[in-house]
Amino acid sequence: MASISWTELTKFAGLVPDFVVEVVDPTRSGFVNDLRMRTTWIANGVKLAWLIDVDADKLWIYRADSSVKIVSPLNQTITGEDVLPGFEFDLRLLS
Repeated sequence: MASISWTELTKFAGLVPDFVVEVVDPTRSGFVNDLRMRTTWIANGVKLAWLIDVDADKLWIYRADSSVKIVSPLNQTITGEDVLPGFEFDLRLLS
């Protein structure tokens, strides 16, 4: 069994989730929210990320291939695509 140093224990693990969901931060501009999704999540290896803005009735789907899809209005069911096979979420639950 490998030992872990104190320095390693006090740092964030070098892991990235496959899937992330964020709710829009109203104190940030749309540009900043978008930039955060692209540079914090997708650029670091997240395969699928959702950015939800219930007030604007929109959801942005960010993918590892750098594509972004906007879903609006939030009156449908979306899937976890190939990242979370079989996962579905009914966006109507957000209202």
